[in-house]
Amino acid sequence: MGHWLQRNIVEPGKLPLLLALTAFVVTFLVTRAITRLIRAGRGPFGNISSAGGLHIHHVVPGIVLAVAGGFGAVASGRHGFGAGAFAVVFGIGTGLVLDEFALILHLDDVYWTEAGRKSVEAVVLTAALVGLLLVGAAPFGVNDINDEEIQDRGTVASTVAVNFLFSLAVLFKGKVKMAVFSVFIPFVGLVGLLRVARPASPWARRFYRRRPKARAKAILRAYRHDRRWARPGRVLGDWLGGKTTEELAESADRR
Repeated sequence: MGHWLQRNIVEPGKLPLLLALTAFVVTFLVTRAITRLIRAGRGPFGNISSAGGLHIHHVVPGIVLAVAGGFGAVASGRHGFGAGAFAVVFGIGTGLVLDEFALILHLDDVYWTEAGRKSVEAVVLTAALVGLLLVGAAPFGVNDINDEEIQDRGTVASTVAVNFLFSLAVLFKGKVKMAVFSVFIPFVGLVGLLRVARPASPWARRFYRRRPKARAKAILRAYRHDRRWARPGRVLGDWLGGKTTEELAESADRR
């Protein structure tokens, strides 16, 4: 089965990446389903606690699995059963870790709060980027260079440098997601660079300070963008991660 996938579905050497991505996505979905059942008091599942009553978050076994899978994958290379097995272990561990990304970020149990939505965003972003790697996208536009240009190290270095600066500038403008995707799709970085910066970004504080029209345009653009994408983002967050405690309380009050 593995040889068939390697030969007909994915590029040579990318089967472990496919297995890791699949294990990552499945682990996240299963973990969210279990935590939602625990929250609702349904099913045979329950929180894990130590003898002293300490609640053990699943990020803990996730870190152990991610470390074991990562080192095992490095040691086993990109081929063979070992590479695939360690890729699955790494994917499972990473799924458990990123499911509680917001807890690590805030150093607080924000799993069912609005801040906890950062975990869902991190998982979606990671899955999308790994998917780009799987289909052959290379960082900083290197995959767009032909064979002759690849022989010229100066061309490769300049292409990487320019696209890196694009990504850095977009990040400076406060557009984190666009900056991350521009690493693999340089055109995204060009679009982000040409568009107005977020009003609270370092770019806006540096270049819009004495330009009231530019600052007002940035505020209006950010307001319209956030308003346009707030509802779809909330629906996706509710579907993948479950409703926040505040949303459940509001629903109960309406009843």
